[in-house]
Amino acid sequence: MKKYLSFFQLEFTMGLQYRIAALAGVITQFFWGFMEIMIFYAFYQGEPSAFPMSFSATATYIWLQQAFFHFFIVWNIDNEILDSIVTGNIAYQLCRPINIYNMWFFKAIASRVSRTLLRCFPILVTAPLLPSPYGISAPASCFHFLLFLLTLLLGLLVTVSFCMLIYVMAFFTISPQGLRILFSSITEFFTGAMIPLPFFPEKMQKIMELLPFAAMQNVALRIYSGSMTSYEMQKAIILQIFWLFMLIMIGKLLCRFAEKKITIQGS
Repeated sequence: MKKYLSFFQLEFTMGLQYRIAALAGVITQFFWGFMEIMIFYAFYQGEPSAFPMSFSATATYIWLQQAFFHFFIVWNIDNEILDSIVTGNIAYQLCRPINIYNMWFFKAIASRVSRTLLRCFPILVTAPLLPSPYGISAPASCFHFLLFLLTLLLGLLVTVSFCMLIYVMAFFTISPQGLRILFSSITEFFTGAMIPLPFFPEKMQKIMELLPFAAMQNVALRIYSGSMTSYEMQKAIILQIFWLFMLIMIGKLLCRFAEKKITIQGS
């Protein structure tokens, strides 16, 4: 475990060095957050009672989504890993006495945590100061806030374990770009990144909530605002844990199979 924690520490330290990029990211996320809120505000002016969430809860959902943006985006993957697979440099990592899946997993977590730490605080400090109902509201209760932290962590782990499938499946493709585009497009829609899941038709929403994508960001952000019942929260957390173990197990099995079948050619 020590060697994987070393990879985590190294990647985390490297991620904290990109402060200018983080500043640009914060500005972009503020702009995007305001734009989304204004769009939803225009819709809420028609018939507010027709929406499944209050406008205040929706604004909170959007700001938290922007604050923890790098926790949940699937396209935030390590190009060096994909390049090493395509070029064959992965051979150097395979020669080391390490489990490459575990190494990639810890590095991915470190990268996302470091980028989030650089970007989340300006939003978390500024958004609550905005006039109601445009800013971040207080959590529904202390209990909801604790569950929010738990499900936020589980959502991060589910997202990373899902992204690991892109790395592993890259062993079986000529170019990983198709996988990256496909996976990113699917998750943008099904995670609630574009439209919160409660806004979808009821039958479609029930199906989407069972998929691993809902376990990434939908659960944590909705728990914070208190828009889920006790039963829904319990069911959602169980699904998060289920998909975390399933995705890790599938990823490890595919990685083991790829390591046995891989052929590296070169001079």
